[in-house]
Amino acid sequence: MNQSKTFIFDKIPSNLSELLELSESALENPFQTAALTVLAICTYCENTKDGIEMLNSLKGPQPLSTYEQQFLKDRLVDKKYLPYSYFEGATPENNYTPTNPFKITVMENPYSYNEEGYAKLLIKSSGADQERPIKLRCKGKEKWFLWEQFLLSDIKQPITSDPWA
Repeated sequence: MNQSKTFIFDKIPSNLSELLELSESALENPFQTAALTVLAICTYCENTKDGIEMLNSLKGPQPLSTYEQQFLKDRLVDKKYLPYSYFEGATPENNYTPTNPFKITVMENPYSYNEEGYAKLLIKSSGADQERPIKLRCKGKEKWFLWEQFLLSDIKQPITSDPWA
């Protein structure tokens, strides 16, 4: 049976210290790391430096490459709403404004653990027809780190940005 886990956060951390205060920062399973990645990308939209610091922490011994940093910048420059689409209650109709507390559900499928030492999980965006994958890597047998994320593909525009709405 495919498992899903819902994470509830009172607020989006604004820096690495606040991220590390969360119980999920133990990174004991890939679901935790996936949920925290969404939070870190939201922080990136508000403060690039703090967001990168958070993502580097989630990546473990392999920080973001120059290419990955440029990719984030390019994808989010005019779409700061994009990572918020992964929270419950955020929709194109409300300009991807999530409800508080912030809830993210991370899912697995039958293929999530096909590659030893890796997990490919899915997160639903309210602006996309299909869930978006995120790949995590286990270091040792204890901690799961961000390996690759595919969360920044285009989604439906928020209603205020859609000239046809």
